[in-house]
Amino acid sequence: MPSNTPSAQERQALRLELRLRRRSLRGSRRVLATRAIVAQLRRLPAFRAARSIALYWPADGEPDLRTLAPAARARGKRLYLPVVGHRGVMSFAPWDEPASLRCNRYGIPEPVGRRRLQATQLDLVILPLVAFDARCHRLGMGGGYYDRALQRRGRRPVLIGAAFALQEVPAVPQQPWDVPLDLVVTERGRRKKGARA
Repeated sequence: MPSNTPSAQERQALRLELRLRRRSLRGSRRVLATRAIVAQLRRLPAFRAARSIALYWPADGEPDLRTLAPAARARGKRLYLPVVGHRGVMSFAPWDEPASLRCNRYGIPEPVGRRRLQATQLDLVILPLVAFDARCHRLGMGGGYYDRALQRRGRRPVLIGAAFALQEVPAVPQQPWDVPLDLVVTERGRRKKGARA
């Protein structure tokens, strides 16, 4: 009997295609798209209201949001970066200036020797993605780190995906453990619960 659950192979094939698509955006097009994403994030009510915000260090062609940090700090916001623990558990460590960073096993810088918070202790988590759809479903890199971190019990932070518009697909194949986003921001606009926001 056929199953409606997407296979691991289908999800992996979509990941490979969209990672290539994301990396294909280069030069001035990438710079302008990234600036537009940062500008939109700065205008969001959720960003303005948040006191504690998790960003990410860009890798594999993800939008580089590090220029958002100085403006956030100037407004008194506390910034955090994800840290992947030894058992695959993601937490969030303070990202101050200057911060001591060390690359994890994926080559992504993480704050060193800092007190860590759970996602439930943050107001806003801005996270990368490989693909998204109009219903704010997200396909990540496949490790499940964000999904596990966001399924913990407690207050749920606002979840905003940052992506280039070319990463949108008609439908992201979902698994029961996938955590949907509240909003996806691209250089062309915002996606929220199936409609432009």
